[in-house]
Amino acid sequence: MKVIDKINNAQARNQVTFSFEYFPPRTEEGVENLFDRMDRMVALQPLFCDITCGAGGSTADLTLDIANKMQNRICVESMMHLTCTNMPVDKLDKVLDGMKANGIQNILALRGDPPHGQDKFVHVSGGFSCALDLVKHIRHHYGDYFGITVAGYPEAHPEVITSDKGATQEAYYKDLLYLKSKVDAGADVIITQLFYDTDLFLKFYNDCRKLGITCPIVPGIMPINNYKGFKRMTGFCKTKIPAEVTNALEPIKDDNKAVIAYGIQLGTEMCKKLLAHGIKHLHIYTLNLDKSAVGILQNLGIIDTSKVRRPLPAWRLPANINQVKEDVRPIFWVNQPRNYISRTVSWKDFPHGKLGHSRSPAYGAYTDYQFLHKRSHNKEIQEDWVVPLNDVQDIYELFAKYCSGKRKGHPWSELEGLRPETDKINAKLVEINTRAFLTTNIQPAVNGQRLDSSIFGWGGPGGYVYQKAYAGFFCAPENLDKLVENAKGLPNLTYIAANLRGKTRANIGPHDVNHVTWGVFPAKETVQLTVVDPVSFMALKDETFHTWNAGWGSLYAEDDSSRRVIQKNDFLWQREPSIDASKESWVLEFASRLGFLKHNKKIFLKNSLHGSRYAIQMGAMASIIITWEL
Repeated sequence: MKVIDKINNAQARNQVTFSFEYFPPRTEEGVENLFDRMDRMVALQPLFCDITCGAGGSTADLTLDIANKMQNRICVESMMHLTCTNMPVDKLDKVLDGMKANGIQNILALRGDPPHGQDKFVHVSGGFSCALDLVKHIRHHYGDYFGITVAGYPEAHPEVITSDKGATQEAYYKDLLYLKSKVDAGADVIITQLFYDTDLFLKFYNDCRKLGITCPIVPGIMPINNYKGFKRMTGFCKTKIPAEVTNALEPIKDDNKAVIAYGIQLGTEMCKKLLAHGIKHLHIYTLNLDKSAVGILQNLGIIDTSKVRRPLPAWRLPANINQVKEDVRPIFWVNQPRNYISRTVSWKDFPHGKLGHSRSPAYGAYTDYQFLHKRSHNKEIQEDWVVPLNDVQDIYELFAKYCSGKRKGHPWSELEGLRPETDKINAKLVEINTRAFLTTNIQPAVNGQRLDSSIFGWGGPGGYVYQKAYAGFFCAPENLDKLVENAKGLPNLTYIAANLRGKTRANIGPHDVNHVTWGVFPAKETVQLTVVDPVSFMALKDETFHTWNAGWGSLYAEDDSSRRVIQKNDFLWQREPSIDASKESWVLEFASRLGFLKHNKKIFLKNSLHGSRYAIQMGAMASIIITWEL
């Protein structure tokens, strides 16, 4: 969605909104850490986020890559800085085509800084010399697809500021006329350069309106996080610093904690004044830090971090224009929301509520190895899962420790630790994993929980949540045989199983769809969120086994005996089962432990895991409203 439309919609509701700006880190690890920080900050629900280009156009390719992942992995409306620096028209068009293909609709069109080694801007052969030409080009060749934002300068562009007193009136007015020409050429929104004199911004705002500029004018707020950085940035931008700011900073300039605290205080005071004058949107230059930005928004009462939670239980609403109609997703990716978005960004069809799952020819494609590889190498996985393994029993204990909260990371999950909704079954999960049913995804039964619940709630007020119990896990073939045999007498229990080679077993048809999460609201249709179906399960199968072998196993050295325990084709460390076939079915006990059924019989499951192990999904086939309770 275009930023201009989001701003207009918010202003029509008289809503105060905000956005964040980030810059590309210099290292690959820094980029991955930035995504983690973005993920936390996007939970605060900014209207959009933007990503800059490096000085001299040095990070143009990285900027596009980060923008794509912001839009499609973090699921936030993303704006990409696009500059004329070192960008001939054919390269610009390649970037624009890439943005369009990835569902990105928003551009901040800039001339850019001079190329490296030059003091003045010199356009590259076949390129543009100013942002105005860039705006014209985008509108001429791409019509209304892109929302275009341009930069405004409350004190005039730094290049026309020739003295400590600031720009002359003539230079300032000429700069305003140029800004108007960019808007007249097709720009939708203006975001200003940083400033610390609020009166200067308000004068600039009024001068723009007098000149006939009617589009939204958004103030750019840069919190002071570091004294030296503040001096360097304001010096480069030739920003006027009010005397009271200088006087406050000088005594504390060597105390970084005090500088940050003052920066939050100053940013809060500036924003309060802007809001009092009718400004409804604030754009915060984060410098890839969250403390100051979040502190200012909290002081303003715009956010309350104690109440931050996702609007839906398993994912954020898609930001990609190609995916906005997706209203249901397979439950298999509940623990891997980023990966699901990443792998489906080019799909043309998606699950659609009561109509069932999609039949896209791309469904089942597994090409995102690089993303999985990076996720498996994060700090939590390295610390919690790269441990000595003597036999298969150690594997069971690792999974059980995760379920008991003694491990935070998990090779099959992007989330940190178990979700709060599993608290009431964690002890049962520990026992199940200890007995060779290695869980990778669990959902307990929920019957009519209010939507304002801090654990289960999602969506709007006045509704209720329903969930069918669901479990995804690894188990040995002989245990699968017993499960299948005993499930024959349980018409409310469905299962799908697949091994690494693609052999499947199921008691539902290939086109059946089982809705497992939904909500009911006053005077609305039932909102259905997650589904179980064989097609998406098979799409997950390769990824699940790849994570076991190449993801987790590859973290060990090739000659490490622990790696051989993980990847060995046949495990010899087994105990004979203690199952009396004449007694109650053990599958009932297993189901009861997960909330499928009420049952208290104890049973012992065989501790075994083979190289031909199965990944299994299992869910209760209850009616649309009735579900099993613990």
